[in-house]
Amino acid sequence: MNDGGGPSSKGAGPDGAPPARDRRGPGASVTAQDIYRWGPSWSRHVGWFLDHVWWSSTVVGAENVPQTGRVLVAPNHTGVIDGPVAHGALPRGSHFLVKEEFFTSRLGFLMRWSGQIPVDRRNGRPALEVARTLLEEERCVGVFPEGTRGRGDVTATRAGVAWLAVRTGSPVVPCAILGTRPPGAKRGYVPGPRSKLWVQLGEPIPVAKGGGRTQIAEVMAQVQTAMVSLVADAQERSGLRLPD
Repeated sequence: MNDGGGPSSKGAGPDGAPPARDRRGPGASVTAQDIYRWGPSWSRHVGWFLDHVWWSSTVVGAENVPQTGRVLVAPNHTGVIDGPVAHGALPRGSHFLVKEEFFTSRLGFLMRWSGQIPVDRRNGRPALEVARTLLEEERCVGVFPEGTRGRGDVTATRAGVAWLAVRTGSPVVPCAILGTRPPGAKRGYVPGPRSKLWVQLGEPIPVAKGGGRTQIAEVMAQVQTAMVSLVADAQERSGLRLPD
């Protein structure tokens, strides 16, 4: 569960979301009916096992994630395992936006069974609509605002998470993940057993439902500012650093 995230707002439609384009691949044709609602009930326990048995993860601020009701979780993104790590660190089941290539790989059946959402990064609107439906069902949805793996410093973000927050009135919980790709490691790096990882969840950012592009831009700026601050604090508290 990684390399997901909100699609870019470039070429956005009148409601601030990306327009529909040619449909191809599982991410371009996904509907809410395709998502297994029961998937996170088992897969979050697999994520917890990976976090705390296979790796050595410290989770800070889990109490900031509401136990019930709709909520968006917005992690930074540096490593290939960020999705499973975040999924296992959360105190409730979650549906993450995940790039569709993982759904066509040999592990694609696990992505489907775990209730994750395939996203075509050339056409993110179908995935956003699925996420919107799940939020309206009072579920937890995870979106990587940076869109793909990078330094994880949140200097560039995409509009998907803000669009979802404004359309559904969902609070946004910023999340900092460290250790999944240390300085000097390649983009495809996978930490070895008992590697030290750090997941820090910030206080929820309340978002009022409704509004257009201006509100979406304001919410995205607020989320980005909170994430930058959280990542900096997580580095100081953990001693871990972002990749080069």
